[in-house]
Amino acid sequence: MDGTVSALSLRIEGSINPAQEDLLAKALDVCSDRHDLLLIELDTPGGLGKSMREMVKMILNAPCPVLVWVGPKGARAASAGVFLVAASTVASMSPQTSIGSASPVAMGGKDVPETMAKKIKNDFLSLIRGVAEARGRNVDWYEKAVEQAVSITASEAVMLRVVDFMATSPDDLLVQAGAKGIDGPRGELRFSEGQFELVPFEPGFRHAFLNWLLNPQIAYLLFLGGIAGLFFELSNPGAIFPGVFGGICLLLALYAMAVLPTNVAGLLLIFLAVVLFILEIAVTSYGLLSIGGVASLFIGSTILFRFEYGFDALPLSLILPTVAGVSLLIALGIYLVTRAQLKPRYTGAEAMLGLPGEVLSWHDGRGRVRVRGEIWKARSEGGASFQKGAQVRIRDIDGLNLVVEPFGQDGRGE
Repeated sequence: MDGTVSALSLRIEGSINPAQEDLLAKALDVCSDRHDLLLIELDTPGGLGKSMREMVKMILNAPCPVLVWVGPKGARAASAGVFLVAASTVASMSPQTSIGSASPVAMGGKDVPETMAKKIKNDFLSLIRGVAEARGRNVDWYEKAVEQAVSITASEAVMLRVVDFMATSPDDLLVQAGAKGIDGPRGELRFSEGQFELVPFEPGFRHAFLNWLLNPQIAYLLFLGGIAGLFFELSNPGAIFPGVFGGICLLLALYAMAVLPTNVAGLLLIFLAVVLFILEIAVTSYGLLSIGGVASLFIGSTILFRFEYGFDALPLSLILPTVAGVSLLIALGIYLVTRAQLKPRYTGAEAMLGLPGEVLSWHDGRGRVRVRGEIWKARSEGGASFQKGAQVRIRDIDGLNLVVEPFGQDGRGE
């Protein structure tokens, strides 16, 4: 062909989520106006089934050819990533990469219940069969990737017609694909080395931040950090920083959980844990409320996210230390609040109870007394009378008047 072929290069790295879905949509929109084809550099462990389906749909209906390169060395296209490779116009892999392991798994890598697994597996088998057949790839292997979670290397993928080429770089892929010809909605593209340009797509800070935020483990840590911060602020009013920090973390976490497949029961159990921790301050439970809070926090964490195909979320290696750390922080807050409540007061009216005083004048059950160098109006219970200079003890406070009683010889009120 005459002229230079413009290829837009898009990097998709990490879990497949709504942020990656949005990124692909924007790249295809830019590509339809300014470029001849889109090249996706892929490295993913999998992700959300819903986002994967939308991305497969976008690739199949793209206004230009979509090439996928699994790379660089050491990268993988696992779980949901297998479907993106299968849907691509041209698929390739870098040496020392892998593809496969597309069987459904539940939270933390656990197996899905048998009935649910069968439904999900059949659903995704039909999708992978249709996509692989449309692209002329090895349907049997793609079915095994879903049914048996098989995984193969780049060289094996080329031999089995799972992908079209093994390429050391995106440029190498374009050279090989251009020589063979790339079918697309606008006709076949043929070009040789030096007849194409690779333009990187810059996702910007917004995508990078959303991609980080929509990681389920990040959302979980932000959620617990926000709860701990607000707990410290409520138990120690005026600290300011824990409240501000906790509020920001909690709002960010709730935004992420509104997008991620979140289980409401998990959220409620975690909030229940906080309520139990707070009640521990006001109710004498000998630690039972705290134990219930820790149990509720752990169970809520394990079921916080609903099952999604290929969803990589919250392993026990994250849950256990996080629950232990947050529980210790909240226990520290409870200890500080309890100690402050039990500590004797040294200021205010309550601090005067039990203090000794000297009678300055007295008449008809009322008079004036000196306490800690201050002169107060006072009265006695039962109309007791005192001589000037007598020692009394403050028994109670009635507004701005002290209620006093006599001191005995042992220093206690008679």
